[in-house]
Amino acid sequence: MEAIVVNFRRARNHQNNKQMILKVADTVEAAEKAVGKTAVWTSPAGKEIEGKVSALHGRTGSVRVIFADKGLPGQSLGQKIKIN
Repeated sequence: MEAIVVNFRRARNHQNNKQMILKVADTVEAAEKAVGKTAVWTSPAGKEIEGKVSALHGRTGSVRVIFADKGLPGQSLGQKIKIN
């Protein structure tokens, strides 16, 4: 399954760099199937960064992913990510 990195999870004055929002599907039912799986982003240099899909985000088919170490860089916004 593939998803698109939409944005960092953020509030009005704070941005959480370890949590990202991914667009997985068009419906909530299809996005629920991705919860609990592993998301892997591959950098242009070949380095892989792994995170875990934690929960739904809204009602539009988006999910939240928590990355363990540093999170994703800004260049990952708009790119595709694999969900295993």
